[in-house]
Amino acid sequence: MTAFFGAHPVHRDQRPVRGDIGSAWRVRRKSNGLCRWQILRAFPPLRCRDCAMKPVVLITGASQGIGAAIAHVFAREIRGVSLVLVARNAKNLATVARRCSKLGATAELFPCDVSDESSVAGLASAVEKRFGTIDVLINNAGKFEGAPLGEMSVTQFDRMIAANLRSVFLMSRAFVPAMAKRGRGDVFNMSSIAGLDAYPGGAGYCAAKFGVTGLSKVMRAELKTKGVRVCCVYPGATWSPSWEGAGVPATRMMPAADVARAFLDVYRLGRSAVVEEIILRPQLGDL
Repeated sequence: MTAFFGAHPVHRDQRPVRGDIGSAWRVRRKSNGLCRWQILRAFPPLRCRDCAMKPVVLITGASQGIGAAIAHVFAREIRGVSLVLVARNAKNLATVARRCSKLGATAELFPCDVSDESSVAGLASAVEKRFGTIDVLINNAGKFEGAPLGEMSVTQFDRMIAANLRSVFLMSRAFVPAMAKRGRGDVFNMSSIAGLDAYPGGAGYCAAKFGVTGLSKVMRAELKTKGVRVCCVYPGATWSPSWEGAGVPATRMMPAADVARAFLDVYRLGRSAVVEEIILRPQLGDL
């Protein structure tokens, strides 16, 4: 099966070339009954005639859950949107990209660990060459590991900070300055109800999400005169594959599609208004 991400055919069994984020893919092609790997490089840059109407939207953690749902809703609702899909799992990203391309979006995948400084630098370079300045940055990537303070290892704590907070800092530092220079942009930072209300067993996760809350407030204060809107999102329990086997029925949680819709609706507001925070909870309250 072949799908088209932008102008380039991408096959189900394509694989990224290690160390070259977004700009090169090994694609298995059949020739005379034999399979070979071909390197695709030097994608031509895409330019939007009207970035307000045809935005370039970068979504981290786009391979599943809320991130994938955000990609789908932008692809379905905004004609001509270009989606920069970022996550570590290239296989799942390709599935999301195929679905978005069928909805009419230009969807390209950039496998990357957004908690790693050098990887983010490579990602920023590849995206700039391909699309120029992005219009919307959605810092959605994150990870959960629960443990009481006395039982959480330093390694676990560091993982929580890296996945949930360091990633937001690195991605924002890499992409937001170009938005500010242009005088236009939107940033969504994914915090959590855990970034508002702490709970037992959430030492690392709550600390990281409270950090996202604080960082978002700093970004809002620094960028409000530069045409860049910053919104911090606090979702409660939302159904995703990470909840499988937890014994909690999906009906007790919010659908990822509903949470994703909030991002789109806020983005569509006129430029004279900004929604600084979105708090979303299941109708019956937190778990």
